[in-house]
Amino acid sequence: MKPSLVILAAGLGSRYGGIKQLDGFGPNGERIIDYTVHDALEAGFGKIIFVIRKEIETEFRAAILDKWQGRGDFEVVYQSLDSIPKSYTVPEGRVKPWGTAHAVWMAAPVINEPFGIVNADDFYGKNSLKSLATHLESLNDHELTGCMVGYELEKTITDNGTVSRGVCEIDEQQYLKEITERTAIARGADGNIYYEEKGKRVHLNRQATVSMNLMGFTSSIFKEIAAGFDATYQASKTNLKAEYYIPLVLSSLIEQGIEIPVLRTDDHWFGVTYSEDKTWVKSQLKQLVADRVYPDNLFNND
Repeated sequence: MKPSLVILAAGLGSRYGGIKQLDGFGPNGERIIDYTVHDALEAGFGKIIFVIRKEIETEFRAAILDKWQGRGDFEVVYQSLDSIPKSYTVPEGRVKPWGTAHAVWMAAPVINEPFGIVNADDFYGKNSLKSLATHLESLNDHELTGCMVGYELEKTITDNGTVSRGVCEIDEQQYLKEITERTAIARGADGNIYYEEKGKRVHLNRQATVSMNLMGFTSSIFKEIAAGFDATYQASKTNLKAEYYIPLVLSSLIEQGIEIPVLRTDDHWFGVTYSEDKTWVKSQLKQLVADRVYPDNLFNND
């Protein structure tokens, strides 16, 4: 059975200042998500599931789904605050979504095969998606396991502000040993990359492997995600913005002794964390079209 792909498109875009997953960047207004769908279908993913917020459904369907209708197998599921295990109630005052792991869990009813995960507002590259699809096709869905595509830190940095990245430690067999979430990562005036910790700058290796949420799992992971929700829920009692991140799920598998292969990629990642990133992303896509990696019009010239 072909693997599925879950596209996380329920983000609020607070730093960007709008619904960035619906903003146009390609020569004909193509969204980043359009290029991901194009590459996913080409890579061999059999079904694509979009995780969105119910309040953007009409706009999302008009902007994305209507254009891809008839070109593949698509599903839409919704991330909402009250979609949590039955024994829990939403804390009073909570408005922020529960995070990427919770968003992935929303797709559980429509997935019974190995699947990949991508962010809607991130461009990952053809080779990265093909590598992930190929690996997922080799998995036994009855076994609990996962994988991730690792990017070179240097190829994931924006010059328009700080970013968060999951910095990875990898063993000699190319299995993930540990993933540490680093916030406030930036490029300094000297070109070096660092993160802030306790008011001090800590330098990072430019070639360090980082996670960009391009991961894959067997469908057994949904039980693990549900079981791991409690820690975030308890934290939310004192921090209404506490989130359940998908790298925490990977870390849980590692703690259980499950080997997580890291699939290396030479692709450049780019995305829109800040509104200032838009010009840069447009130029990157324009160049890929000029290099004939993509057709001039993604919908008319496939």
